[in-house]
Amino acid sequence: MKIAINTWILRNKKLDGIGYVTVNTIPKIIKNNPDVQFQILCDKGYTENYFDFPNVTHHKIFPALRHPVLYVFFMEIVLGFFLRKHKPDALISTDGYLCLNSAVKQIPIICDINFEHKPEDLPFRNRVYFRIFFSRFARKATRIATISEYSKQDIVDTYKIAANKIDNISCGIDSKFSVIDEQQKNATKAKYSNGVEYFFFVGSMHPRKNIKKLIEAFNLFKQKTNSDFKLLLGGSILWQSSDFKNEYEQSKFRDDIIFLGRLSDEDLKLVLGSAYCLAFAPIFEGFGLPIVEAFEAGVPVICSNVTSMPEVAGNAALLFNPFNVDEITDAMITISNDKNLAKELVIKGHQQKLKFSWDNTANLLWQTTLKSLR
Repeated sequence: MKIAINTWILRNKKLDGIGYVTVNTIPKIIKNNPDVQFQILCDKGYTENYFDFPNVTHHKIFPALRHPVLYVFFMEIVLGFFLRKHKPDALISTDGYLCLNSAVKQIPIICDINFEHKPEDLPFRNRVYFRIFFSRFARKATRIATISEYSKQDIVDTYKIAANKIDNISCGIDSKFSVIDEQQKNATKAKYSNGVEYFFFVGSMHPRKNIKKLIEAFNLFKQKTNSDFKLLLGGSILWQSSDFKNEYEQSKFRDDIIFLGRLSDEDLKLVLGSAYCLAFAPIFEGFGLPIVEAFEAGVPVICSNVTSMPEVAGNAALLFNPFNVDEITDAMITISNDKNLAKELVIKGHQQKLKFSWDNTANLLWQTTLKSLR
């Protein structure tokens, strides 16, 4: 059996949600199926070694995916030629892009379709490409893998795809996260928050992450409580495109709002593990990895009650309406005042996290692939 796998999404860049799914599932599938020949399709300049196994051939293909015009050329011409030449039994596409003119069975991983609901959050050219092609990809797919029941139903409702064609493969938890000891917590707080407790957010500084309202809620929290808590935010920032820039600059509590930028794996483990709680307020998530990472780190969670997040959090988080600043503030006040509740959420998080593992995700994705071959 030959399985081709599209991993162009990686491109030697820092990992994001789709990247994490790719590197935590595809190597496991390859390792668990030594009798299958895997063809990894990657960017011409790609140098990482995630897929270096004896049963793998690497195919570095030009052009790199940098512009929607090239997306079409790449998927329909370059990928089409590859599939005709190598004749794999199936193609797994980790970024959801498919070749519409190929007869090869294709399985996209479509993590979410936020661009259908909030197209204004994307550059115009990307928005047009996604909205034209992803409905076609969904119809073309032999089977579809997604990462939550919410995303599955969203694809069903938006693209009118039969539910029995879509498999929820969920997500796992990165092994780098764990409970850290008090000495490490104190040292981390001394380094990042002047020794005081803090709320922590981690994620891309994208409009859907709702940073503006999170800062508004934190400002109100400080006004109401006179607390010395700080708000720490981890993730890359492009100030010129940040909708929360003015909210931050005008805050009289600006000194207590600390942007850490993108953290190394080790620093992220320490900063998340030392937080009083994770404050996670996106308006849209296909899954919400930071929630389960906080569970793994033994950190209580307050998070949004929309899209996939209630499903992932279960009863192990304090939920709020992310469109309502007062509700976010109330959750901050409640969790900061009620240490027993915080401990209770940590215990529940320990149970909830058992539902998620990358081994399970990899197994479910492989089962989806096998189903597509029947």
